[in-house]
Amino acid sequence: MDIFVICLLTIGLFFFFGGAVGIIRMPGFYTRLHPAGILDTMGILVMVVALAIYNLHQLTFESVLLTIKILLIVFFVFLSSPTATHSIVDAGMRAGLRYWTKKKEKE
Repeated sequence: MDIFVICLLTIGLFFFFGGAVGIIRMPGFYTRLHPAGILDTMGILVMVVALAIYNLHQLTFESVLLTIKILLIVFFVFLSSPTATHSIVDAGMRAGLRYWTKKKEKE
């Protein structure tokens, strides 16, 4: 079971790393929000589920309650992360930020 938890934590770390690389590599404001929103949410999901599974190592009433609380955190992150990303995009639109376009070279 510990190996499974370590694999999930590694997968979560991979998602976070991909999100960080995506934020650095993407050219525009709106394109940077895509990896920030999706990959960070997936990284949190996988890593927190791994912690919930690890917490159930000793099956007691307290550990089950703590695991339920941990899974509720995942649920609330899934609710709030897309909403926060949408709010940031809306704020960028209202501030007048333009979409990134590839500029053509002059001949």
